[in-house]
Amino acid sequence: MNKEIRAAQVRLIDQDGKNIGVVSLHDALIRAEQAELDLVEVAPNADPPVARIMNFGKFLYEKERKEREARKAQTKIEIKEIRLRPKTTDHHKSFKVRDARRWLLDGMKVRVTIRFRGREITYPEIALEDLREIAEELADVSIVEQAPRLEGRSMFMMLAPGK
Repeated sequence: MNKEIRAAQVRLIDQDGKNIGVVSLHDALIRAEQAELDLVEVAPNADPPVARIMNFGKFLYEKERKEREARKAQTKIEIKEIRLRPKTTDHHKSFKVRDARRWLLDGMKVRVTIRFRGREITYPEIALEDLREIAEELADVSIVEQAPRLEGRSMFMMLAPGK
């Protein structure tokens, strides 16, 4: 920017966006000073480097504002979790599935976890069957993003909102 530019000649673009052509750095600085604006090097790797006459403070402000708007427009995907055990009753499971259905309809992902305690770990097929039943019940509003898998003393699967 301004005096920090080290190239002897630059390809100059004025404040209106018109290409002036290749001029010496001294001439470009004089033009920027006459316009009461800054000379900013926008393409330092070009041959010769491209410099533009602009209000640098306004440029930074506009760039920051666009980034802020882009962050605001992003949707944050929240992951909810329902935890069960292999001996969970059907009645209790139906409450949990109803909550999961509501979350999926709201656009959230749901992680279904079945925790094993004691010797329950020797019968992972019971938990696998429970997870399959839950996936079938929620098949109309979700897709299985991550198939059931055993990790340590718990088995889990991930459900994402369906199309």
